[in-house]
Amino acid sequence: MAKIKVLLIEDNRLLRVGTTAMLNEQADISAVSSAGNRTAIEKAKKLKPDVVLLDSGLRSQDSLKVVASIKKRCPQAEVVVMDLIPSHSEMVEFVKAGVSGFILKDSTPQDLLHTIRLVVKGEQRLLAPMADSLFSRIVEHAIADGTADPVIDAVKLTKPEQDVIRALAEGKTVTEISRERKVAIHRVKNHIRNILDKLALHTRLELATFTHTKAPS
Repeated sequence: MAKIKVLLIEDNRLLRVGTTAMLNEQADISAVSSAGNRTAIEKAKKLKPDVVLLDSGLRSQDSLKVVASIKKRCPQAEVVVMDLIPSHSEMVEFVKAGVSGFILKDSTPQDLLHTIRLVVKGEQRLLAPMADSLFSRIVEHAIADGTADPVIDAVKLTKPEQDVIRALAEGKTVTEISRERKVAIHRVKNHIRNILDKLALHTRLELATFTHTKAPS
């Protein structure tokens, strides 16, 4: 039985290496990976993957454009977008571009494997409608006094990152922040991911816990 060929496009090296290794442990999957750059398209042309796992928040490229390039060169590939906090409008745009499924970045390995095996059969794996930012709700709940200062004090954040984390603490959604600050949604998400990276915390719940424990008593 032929293995499912998977191409993982992910900026974060640790996630890229770890996820690829996990996928290659599966008897029915053969995976290669690439950072979010031009080599990803070259690898897609060479591998002719059945499934492409794509990080929605690529720092060096617009993920929607990457989807379009992959679908043009490898129309047989099913594209699954990996996201931290997808908004409904973003999901619509990705589906229009030809994406077959979504997986949250804090999902279990079992969920990821199930999604891969599902879309390769021609089925879609779309997320149920959700609030624009579950992340913002967790942060708002964790910062009981309505201030993001504990997070800002913990690490060196840039001014845009400080603005974003304060807005999240106020309960604003990613879409609202994008609209108010007149920046693209993916840039707001990049700021959030940078905050997570700087805190060395990789899930929304971990960030909320960290913020809560740092809050003044």
